[in-house]
Amino acid sequence: MQSEKIERIKYLVETLNRASKAYYAEDREIMSNREYDALYDELELLEQETGLVMADSPTVNIGYEAVEELPKERHESPMLSLGKTKSREELRDWLQGNPAIMSWKLDGLTIVLTYNDGKLAKAVTRGNGEIGEVITNNARTFKNLPLTISFSDELVLRGEAVISYPDFEKINGEIEDAEAKYKNPRNLCSGSVRQLNNEITAKRNVQFYAFSLVSAEGMDFHNSRQEQFDFLAEQGFQVVEHYKVTEENILETIDLFEKKIESYEIPSDGLVLTYEDIAYGQSLGRTAKFPRHSIAFKWADEVRETTLQEIEWSASRTGLINPVAIFEPVELEGTTVSRASVHNISILRALKLGIGDHITVYKANMIIPQIAENLTCSNTLEIPKVCPVCGGQTEIRQLNDVQTLYCVNEECPAKQIKAFTLFVSRDAMNIDGLSEATLEKLVDKGFIQEYADLFHLEQYREQIAEMEGFGEKSCQNLLDSIDKARETTLPRLVYALGIANIGVANAKMLCRYFDNDLTKMREADAETLSAVDGVGEVIATAFVEYMRDPRNVKKLENLLPELHIDIPRIDEGNQTLKDMSFVVTGSLNRFASRNDLKDLIEQRGGKVTGSVTNKTTGLINNDINSSSSKNKKAKELGVPILSEDEFLERYNIHV
Repeated sequence: MQSEKIERIKYLVETLNRASKAYYAEDREIMSNREYDALYDELELLEQETGLVMADSPTVNIGYEAVEELPKERHESPMLSLGKTKSREELRDWLQGNPAIMSWKLDGLTIVLTYNDGKLAKAVTRGNGEIGEVITNNARTFKNLPLTISFSDELVLRGEAVISYPDFEKINGEIEDAEAKYKNPRNLCSGSVRQLNNEITAKRNVQFYAFSLVSAEGMDFHNSRQEQFDFLAEQGFQVVEHYKVTEENILETIDLFEKKIESYEIPSDGLVLTYEDIAYGQSLGRTAKFPRHSIAFKWADEVRETTLQEIEWSASRTGLINPVAIFEPVELEGTTVSRASVHNISILRALKLGIGDHITVYKANMIIPQIAENLTCSNTLEIPKVCPVCGGQTEIRQLNDVQTLYCVNEECPAKQIKAFTLFVSRDAMNIDGLSEATLEKLVDKGFIQEYADLFHLEQYREQIAEMEGFGEKSCQNLLDSIDKARETTLPRLVYALGIANIGVANAKMLCRYFDNDLTKMREADAETLSAVDGVGEVIATAFVEYMRDPRNVKKLENLLPELHIDIPRIDEGNQTLKDMSFVVTGSLNRFASRNDLKDLIEQRGGKVTGSVTNKTTGLINNDINSSSSKNKKAKELGVPILSEDEFLERYNIHV
C-alpha cells in the first residue's frame, strides 16, 4: 500500500509540474483549474499520510540561495574506491559461490545524504574520499530527491548525482561557443552540484540514484542488501537498477546490462557487484585502497585500427594551441568517429606520432574518442612554429611535467575574442546576442577589430542576417541591443576594458574615488591610484600601464564618441555609509538579491567586500547563529553580525 502511494505521489508531481509548465511557460492548458486543484489536494493529502515530499513537488517552494564558499567536512568513514576488472569470468569467480547484487556503476558525482527527523539534514560530496564539500542547499534542488521521508530516525545513505544524456545535450545545445561546451555529462554534473548558487543547480535537472545504505538507526535488514534497497525505495528514493545474481546467472545478467546501455539515458561506465550477505562482505575487511565487499566491472573498450591523416592545431582564446588528431573514420560504440584530442605536446610526443601512422582508437568511458596506441611510431610530426590563426610565433611552455603550445602574439584574433567577450558581458556593456561563437564569426569576417566597431555593425546588416543562426529578426534584436548599450555608466566601461585585475567592485571604487571623472582617472599616477581603498600597487600599476599604452589609448578614443556615459548625481546628504565596509552572506528576505543590497550600500557611500577583516564595519547575515566561517571570523574580530532588519534599523535606511 505504501509503495502504491509513493508511485501515486511521483505521478501527481510529474503531472502537476507538466500542467504548470504548459500554463505558465507555454501559454496553453492541459487541464482545468478544477482538475489541477483536485490533484494538488490529493498530493498534499498523500504527502501528509506518507511523510514523503519530493524536491520537485509543487507543494514546496525551494528557496534559492547563493553562498560565498562550500564548507568542507570530513566523512565519518573513508569513501574508498572499488577494485576493478574487465573480465566477466573473473567477476564470476569473485562470487566464490555467494549471491550478490549487481547494479549500474553510474558516472556522476557521489553524494552522502543524512536525514534526521524525516528531513534532509545534510548532503556532502565524496571529495577525496576523506573530506567532501557540503552541498545541502544544492541537493534540495535535485529533481527526484525526497526532502522529507517517513523514517524519523537518523538515516545515512550514498548515491550518485547524475545528469541524463538528453538533459546534457539540451544544455550543451544552448551554448554556441564550442570551447565552452561541456565535454561529458559527468563534468556538467560535477560543476552543477558544486555551484555556489543553487538556482543554477536547479536548472540543470540533476537526478539522484541511491546505491548504498550506510545506516538506518534502529532498523534490522536481516543481513540483506536487497532489503536495504527495498527500504530505500519505500522511503521514496530512486534506487539504482539492480538484480540479484549467482554464479549461474551472472553472465546473462551482464549481457542484459550490456544491451540496455545502448539506450540507457543515465551515464554509466560499468557495473558494481556487492555481496548480498552484509555481514560476510564486512568480514572480508579491506585492502589499503579497496573494500573487499564490492568490485567494479568496467566495459572492455571497443578498439579500432585506423590511419592518422593529419594533426589539426586548434588555437583558443587564451593562446593555448591544442593538437587534434584527424584519422580515417571508424565505427566506435555505434557512432562514426574521425577525430580525437591529443590534449598537449607531452602526450603527442609520447605517442611518437607521424602522418600516415597506424593507430588504434577507442572511446574513454564509451564517450570520448582517444588514441590508444601508435602501431607505427614514426615520430615524424613537427610542432608548428607559427600560430594557425595569426601566423605569429609559438612557444612551448612547461608546467610541472606537462608541455603545452602557446601563441605569444598578444594581437592574435583568437585572444581578442576573450577581450570582446568580456566587453559585451552582462556586468560590462551588456550586449545581448553576442556569444563567443558569434563574435568569432564577426572577427573572422573582419567586421570588428576593436571595441568601437561593435557600434557600426549596422553597415553589415545584410551579411549578419544571412549568417548561420541569424535572420532578419535576430539581426535587428542584436542591433537594438547594441544601441541600448550606448547608454552606460563609467564603472561598466572601466570593467569592460578588461584591465588586468580590475573587476566590477574595483571599477566602482575607482570611479567613486575620482567622482566619475574619466579624465582624472586616466591622468592619475600609480601612487595616487594606490591610495584608493581596496586598489593597491598591483591594480594601480596595471591601470596606469593600460592607460599609457598608445594602442589602448587609440581604442578608447575611438570608443568614447559611441557612448553616452551617465554620471550619477551624488546626494552628499545621503552618504550615510561613507567609509564603512560591509560583508553580505546567506539568504536575504528584504532584498531580491545580494546585488540589490550591495547597490544600496554603495549608493550611500559604503562598500561591500567578500571577506571579514578588522576593517569590516558589519557582517550582514540573517542567520546570526550560523557556524559559517564568516560568522566565526566576525566573532573573533569583534565585528557586529547584523540581520537585514538590524542593519536597516541601525543605519536608519528605509526600503
